[in-house]
Amino acid sequence: MTDVPTYPHADVVLCPGGPLLLRGKHVIEDSSGELHETTRRVTALCRCDKSAKKPWCDGTHKLLPEKLTPS
Repeated sequence: MTDVPTYPHADVVLCPGGPLLLRGKHVIEDSSGELHETTRRVTALCRCDKSAKKPWCDGTHKLLPEKLTPS
């Protein structure tokens, strides 16, 4: 990745069975290589790989059986 803006360190939180929460400004690269700049104070990223809004979490993990939720 070139010419990607950098930001001060932000907090990262792994929610058990849920998303990865990012606090602060970040640039996220999705699976197709597209860059997305975070626009909220707290951003939730999908870890279950079932979200319809990837890379963002849409809450789908709440509907999955426990064995399919992210650890």
